[in-house]
Amino acid sequence: MIEATRVAAVEPAFDDRPVLATAPLKPGYAREHLSRVGDPSWDLRPAVFRENARRCHITVYFDVLEHDDVRAAMRAYLYARLNVERTGYRTKLPPTSVRQAFNHARRFLLFVREQRGFLDLRAVDQSLVDAYARHLRSDPRRRPVVVGHLLQVIVDLFHYRDHFPDGGLSFEPWQGRSAARVAGYKHARENRTPRIPENIIEPLLGWSLRYVTYFAHDIFAARASLDRLEARRARLLAAEHGLPAAERRLRQRRRLERCLANRARQGRGVPIWSKPPNGAGRTDPATGADIPMVNAQLLHLHMGIDALAEPYMHLQFLHGGSDLIAAAIASHGIEIGGMDRPISYDPQLGRSWRPRFDSKSLAVEERMLQAAAYVVCAYLTGMRDCEVQAMRRGCLKAVQDEEGRILRHRVRATAYKGKAVRGEGAEWITIEPVAQAVAVLERLSTRAAEARGTDTLWPVLSLKAGTKTHISSEVVRQLNAFRDHLNMMFGSTDAPVIPAGPDGLPWRITTTQFRRTIAWHIANRPFGTIAGMIQYKHASVAAFEGYAGSSPSGFRAEVEAQRKLGQLDDLLDYFDRRRGGSSLSGPAGPRVAGALDAAAAELGPLPAMIADRGRLRVMLASLARTLHVGVLADCFFDPATALCLKRVTDTDAKQPLTALCQPTRCPNACITARHRPAWQRSADDARTLLKERRLSDIQRTALTTELHRLSKVIDAIDPVAAGTDPG
Repeated sequence: MIEATRVAAVEPAFDDRPVLATAPLKPGYAREHLSRVGDPSWDLRPAVFRENARRCHITVYFDVLEHDDVRAAMRAYLYARLNVERTGYRTKLPPTSVRQAFNHARRFLLFVREQRGFLDLRAVDQSLVDAYARHLRSDPRRRPVVVGHLLQVIVDLFHYRDHFPDGGLSFEPWQGRSAARVAGYKHARENRTPRIPENIIEPLLGWSLRYVTYFAHDIFAARASLDRLEARRARLLAAEHGLPAAERRLRQRRRLERCLANRARQGRGVPIWSKPPNGAGRTDPATGADIPMVNAQLLHLHMGIDALAEPYMHLQFLHGGSDLIAAAIASHGIEIGGMDRPISYDPQLGRSWRPRFDSKSLAVEERMLQAAAYVVCAYLTGMRDCEVQAMRRGCLKAVQDEEGRILRHRVRATAYKGKAVRGEGAEWITIEPVAQAVAVLERLSTRAAEARGTDTLWPVLSLKAGTKTHISSEVVRQLNAFRDHLNMMFGSTDAPVIPAGPDGLPWRITTTQFRRTIAWHIANRPFGTIAGMIQYKHASVAAFEGYAGSSPSGFRAEVEAQRKLGQLDDLLDYFDRRRGGSSLSGPAGPRVAGALDAAAAELGPLPAMIADRGRLRVMLASLARTLHVGVLADCFFDPATALCLKRVTDTDAKQPLTALCQPTRCPNACITARHRPAWQRSADDARTLLKERRLSDIQRTALTTELHRLSKVIDAIDPVAAGTDPG
């Protein structure tokens, strides 16, 4: 009885505490008006500063828990995690992570209740938590890292025990062993985020740039045309307000006649929808063919009708309206979309890039333009998703010289990873295509942002009631819809413009893939090109200047990590090709070939493709660290013998100076079949110059000598693997 009285005295005070008792709040929120512990749901938005946070991820609904004791334990656990910092163990839980913490804790709390018939954390013992660990590990599909995360809740219930009104675990689980060790998880340093394959990122970025630099003009012009039509309709409705219905109908019919006559003079048919507006079209019962659906909405705009406000004024109720339309279709046919804005001719496609717009296809293309701008911004800057989505109107600044020429572009946003909850202002130096994408976003976002009173560049573009303000995680769905849209508009089933992934299925795009992919290519393919003439070297210089300067986002460290992984991947490819019979040329060729052959001998008779790759990676790691990919040769860098360093005074260089590379003389240079195209282009250029009759004898002799040198290099390149690409 005494214990029950004590609990009853504590619980009301605990339940009345503000959930965000210690978290920093956004401007405009007072702590006394926040969610309380005992509320049926918690709204954590006042303490969430990230633009890309989904509302469902920062709202806690306790009614999904069936039992009162489970709800009470969950409230205590989440409150402690949000407000108590355990020095040396855990920092406070960011509100954006509350959903994950809820789901992890829910599993264990329900398990305890199912096993015991009630939930009392003080009564939990080691045998019960061992049973839970065995239960989690019994599912072969659950990876050890996931098991470790789920078991961490049990350790939390011990460390936060003094902050539970009814107490937490009374013993230290597994005698202090970490949850990861109990789960059998061995930490892997390698980033497991998949890298977007080159044959996918190349067209994805290429089409994104075309949307941003070319298609955007038509999309904006079509939106302006639609806005003018809607404004004209509003003026007509205001001018004719109060007139008799018969008079209004007569005027509307005359405007329909003029509209159809104007279209006929232009050789244009009656407008039809690009797709049925309700998702279900009509078919001819005799032939089974689809019956085109007249775009009544567009005709209503021309006629001055608002069918949503006055359904009885719909075109279908206009006497003779159907006959006028039928006659126009019979004489001039139909036109997809029907808006007046013509669509630009695309020389690459040999046609207009799409049919004319209607209001629905325009809304779709605006979303696709937003997705295209995201691809450009995320990929060419290396910014994280939360950093991209923190971009606001006016975030782009151009640095100019005295003559007004733009020297560089700066993007201002917020970095969150490793920062306080509020984030930290950061700048990224970027390249011209990103500046163009930001300019497009500022125009694209204006309408929706002003309607919702925000300055974000990433609003939900739809103005329908009930939609959220910020695109947040919906961008993933939008990016994959963009992939499908490109294939539908510009590809075919047999030849999609965005190829399938290695498994034959459409590659699923996620926001984290862009940063890892650009970091890998900057580190390992700096001389490659993306989307035409943009070079990774250009992106690298801009990104490094920004990230190594004022931006605290840590991109340089990520590039270096990807360099190490890429070096080892490239050397494994060297190994496989060597085992397949390829030879290596260049001064370093014999040395590298010897190292690879020694590794093969140590592995024994196993074929290269089924050799122990983990063991092989360890054996080749030392050699891989010296590998630097180049255009004319790869460099197995040894500063003691590098010729490029002999020509500079800085003898402490830790990287090869590729601009000073002498690939036919330096003992660090190794030439493979991948370098053949660059050497071949040089030889072809020399042959072309030799055809010039105005060459002096000295010039002709120099060119002939150079061509002889190039031919010797080309002849020494492995002919078996010619034309292959190890990357």
